[in-house]
Amino acid sequence: MTLGLINANPVVHAKKERVVRNEDPHGDDAVDPLEIYDFVRDIRDPEHPYSLEQLSVLSEESITVDEKLGRILITFTPTIQHCSMATVIGLCLRVKLKECFPPHFKVDIKVAPGSHADEESVNKLLNDKERVAAALENPNLCQLVDECLYSNEL
Repeated sequence: MTLGLINANPVVHAKKERVVRNEDPHGDDAVDPLEIYDFVRDIRDPEHPYSLEQLSVLSEESITVDEKLGRILITFTPTIQHCSMATVIGLCLRVKLKECFPPHFKVDIKVAPGSHADEESVNKLLNDKERVAAALENPNLCQLVDECLYSNEL
């Protein structure tokens, strides 16, 4: 956790119950928003010991999938307009999706319109392959992403 919290008192919501799915009606390669949400909902916020779901940074409705075009769009809402952790949250989402979904999907990750003071530059960074690769070469940033993805504190 970082020192000097940017949002010292975030609103924390209850976790939703997981939907149990016994079989996939679409076949093996089909992807739907709920499946993606189940993979990313437990990512820990970089600043707080809560999940992105608990902080309402993500919701099922913030994920869209276009199977025909092979595109996944995740729109997330930082808890405050000047959140300095928005890029870290986006990197966590990108790394998690890269681990879990076929590479033929193009993944776009964006902050919700009007939800961040620097929306355009955050979106540009999160969707530029070279910038993402450079960010993930930083050992400190990689450690923070790993802590968010693999933390058992939730």
